[in-house]
Amino acid sequence: MMPSNDNFIPKLARRRRLGLLFSVTCGSMVVLAIVVLGVLLASLAQQGWHWLSLDFLNHFPSRLTPEKAGVKSALFGTLWLIGLTAAVSVPLGMGAAIYLHEYARKNKFTRFIELNIANLAGVPSIVYGILGLAVFIRLFDLGRSVIAGSLTLSLLILPVVIIASREALAAVPDSIRQAAFALGATRWQTVRSHVLPAALPGMMTGVILALSRAIGEAAPLIMIGALTFIAFVPEGPMDMFTAMPIQIYNWCDEPDAIFQELAGAGILVLLGLLLPMNAVAVGIRAWHQRRKAW
Repeated sequence: MMPSNDNFIPKLARRRRLGLLFSVTCGSMVVLAIVVLGVLLASLAQQGWHWLSLDFLNHFPSRLTPEKAGVKSALFGTLWLIGLTAAVSVPLGMGAAIYLHEYARKNKFTRFIELNIANLAGVPSIVYGILGLAVFIRLFDLGRSVIAGSLTLSLLILPVVIIASREALAAVPDSIRQAAFALGATRWQTVRSHVLPAALPGMMTGVILALSRAIGEAAPLIMIGALTFIAFVPEGPMDMFTAMPIQIYNWCDEPDAIFQELAGAGILVLLGLLLPMNAVAVGIRAWHQRRKAW
């Protein structure tokens, strides 16, 4: 017996209503998120905007004279941290991604490694702080130094860098590799001259977003004993340091209203570091998409 044709008639009106409902729901969530973010930014700007000045950037923190306090030591400490973190995590992360995707054999062992890298990307940052305390502070005796903090943050973002780099390499069409091999290129020549130039924009986008995450992390730095108050600028990787998240946390812990305003100003300075990095990541992605369209 043939089935009735009524069973195959698409319920277009119902599907369109459900599609419209889904679109409205998603749009409402986006608008709600933007409104909440706008309210938070407006509150921060109202609280700390009048503190932003060159003096605020050039002065050291002070508990005795908070009206003259600044973020100089925390700002320079953050720049030291991010510079050393990038120097450690970017070559290691990209190199590991290139090896896993271009050279390693696809077997149970490599799949086990890839699974663990994906799991490490979701581990809370406080766990990396405990690991940094055990390895870099106690085992290697690096003390509360910039290099100890940078190595800890490198462990934090390394899985993210590896995953982002592997996804960028996987997005390169395999026909590019096969064409290079057909012309007699070695695997390294293929990777260096053909695969990496195509994958580099996506890899750099992942790196910049990972470094943006590292800038805002406070929990690992607290665990390794980063100082909450210093009145000097680190001059080398073995010097003690503080960072913007630590300084903001310290001000928020103070009961006086003036310290809350200073914390708001510190958050605005931190956003001033984060937003350009994210803008660069978006610009790289947009440039890569236009280049592919050509």
